Parts: sequence; structure tokens; C-alpha cells
Amino acid sequence: MWKLGRLFTMFRKELLLAWSLLRDPRAPAAAKIATLLAVAYVVSPIDLVSDFIPVLGWLDDGLIAYLLLQVAFKFLPPDLMSALRSKVEARVRPIRP
Repeated sequence: MWKLGRLFTMFRKELLLAWSLLRDPRAPAAAKIATLLAVAYVVSPIDLVSDFIPVLGWLDDGLIAYLLLQVAFKFLPPDLMSALRSKVEARVRPIRP
């Protein structure tokens, strides 16, 4: 069960990092666009795999959004990425097993 808690914490950190990226004026436009594309893909009714297929549809959304967020993070300068990560780490306390 504690592995699920760690996974939830990691997912929460990535979402907070994406939110921080969108709000930071120093972030490049390409990173913001990739983040917005990830959000748009998750909420869009047009998918590679339909959401009516319970597990595969959700995995599809999650995987594509995760990959788009990783692309967005690659566009960030290293110093900005480390500043945003430290800001997120200060906000999120890990779930103890």
C-alpha cells in the first residue's frame, strides 16, 4: 500500500511542477505550450484509445500527458527547473510508510 502512496506523491509533485511552470514568467513559451497540450489531451474527448475502454483509455491519457510533461520539462533551463523543483519539494511532504 505504501507504494501507492509514493506513486500518488510523485504524481502530485509532477502536477505541481507543471502548474508552477505555467505560472512562472521565466519559463519558455514552448514549455508552456507542451504543458497546455498535455492538459488539453486529458480533457479532450478525442483520444488514441477511447475512454469507454476502462483501463486502456485511462492509461492512454496518463501516458500521453506524462510524455508531454516530460517534453515540457526538457524545454526548461536547468537552473529554472531546479528552482521550480525545490519550490515544489518544499510544498509537498512525502507520505510515510
